[in-house]
Formats: sequence, C-alpha cells, structure tokens
Amino acid sequence: MEGDIFSGIGNGSQLGVDGKVLQTFQKSFVQVQNILDQNRLLINEINQNQESKLPVNLTRNVGLIRELNNNVKRVVDLYGDLSNSFSKSMDASSEAESGGTTRSDGKKRVRSG
Repeated sequence: MEGDIFSGIGNGSQLGVDGKVLQTFQKSFVQVQNILDQNRLLINEINQNQESKLPVNLTRNVGLIRELNNNVKRVVDLYGDLSNSFSKSMDASSEAESGGTTRSDGKKRVRSG
C-alpha cells in the first residue's frame, strides 16, 4: 500500500478539502498500515510460540499479546482522530461554500451584505 491512496481524488476539490488535509489523512493511513503490518508479524510469532508449547515461548507471548493490544488501541485512536479531522474539514468546507457560519446552537447564521 505504498501508492498514493488519494490518487483517485485528484486535488481534493471534489471532496471540498485541501491538499494539506489530504496529506494529513494519508500520513495517518500510512501509520495505520504500518501498525497493522507489525500486528501481522506479532500474530505470526504468537502462533508459532503457542504451537511450540515451550514454557519460555508461552511466557514470551504475554508480552507480545500486550504489544498487540497496545497496537490495536493505537489504530483505534488514529481512526478516531481521522474521523474527527474529516468531520471538521467537511464542516469548514460546507461553511465556506454556504457563506454562512454555524451558531453554537447548530442553526445556520447567514451573513448579510
């Protein structure tokens, strides 16, 4: 997954987001992919250790499973951050297109003039 995951989006104008936002998303997706790749290796090692049934390997699995669990938490956090960033960028884009601002009560306030 080394290619540009946003290559089909062009310059981002179709989604109403700018290039900087897309770069941030791409960076986060690359981080997620790297963690998932690492998890695949951890799971393989955990499985090998389990199959060996050697006490030293089974003991090692405790730390590997903790690492795997922490990685899953990191992925969840990254996806949460991505979701928040995307929502904010879409809100900003929508606001810019409409020419209005949103009040704290969620109702639209349109600029006069």
